Amino acid sequence: MIKNVLCYGDSNTYGYMPGYGTRYPREIRYPGRLQMILGDEYNVIEEGCSGRTTLYDDPIDGWKNGMDYLLPCLYSHRPIDIMILMLGSNDLKLTFHLTAEQIAESAGKLVDVVKSFTAEKQEFVPKIILVSPPEIGKDIRTSAFYGAFDEGSIGESKRFPEFFRAVAERKDCIFFDAAKYIYPSEVDSLHLTPEGHITLAEELAKVVRYL
Repeated sequence: MIKNVLCYGDSNTYGYMPGYGTRYPREIRYPGRLQMILGDEYNVIEEGCSGRTTLYDDPIDGWKNGMDYLLPCLYSHRPIDIMILMLGSNDLKLTFHLTAEQIAESAGKLVDVVKSFTAEKQEFVPKIILVSPPEIGKDIRTSAFYGAFDEGSIGESKRFPEFFRAVAERKDCIFFDAAKYIYPSEVDSLHLTPEGHITLAEELAKVVRYL
């Protein structure tokens, strides 16, 4: 039986190309690469949106709240066997004034919704891989996104693994620390290089295969 793998995330799931704002081809961006690695026994579903938050309304792009789209997404792609949830980087925007701990807890609320909704609508809960997002790069000051993020964002992003791990353990998810394997492009200190996408896919595939 083919397993459906839902990749729910932000611009690094979408495949935003640093310096250009366009999109990497499917064979580069991590969900597409993951499909290539896993093969025909899996169906990898891409649900990345640039700017998506965990559950906060951006004052400019309010429709990027990750909670708002979560239920229709889960319903339209059901049954979901495995979910890879990688959100939190956009919550570090200065407009939200959030700590890494608060962001991890917000991701945990998404996990709760996934569990309760899928238990009702597809009668089983998918395996959830909760990804602690990659760090904000050290050169954020020279990034086109400086102002939305600052040096403080770097420090908070370094604290992600501690708090995302705690949430994953508490909510019985599989924890994955992306920062162990990937680092953002020097171009904008936020988005992944092609090599980053490929590495992320390779490492996540190792986890998915054992679920």
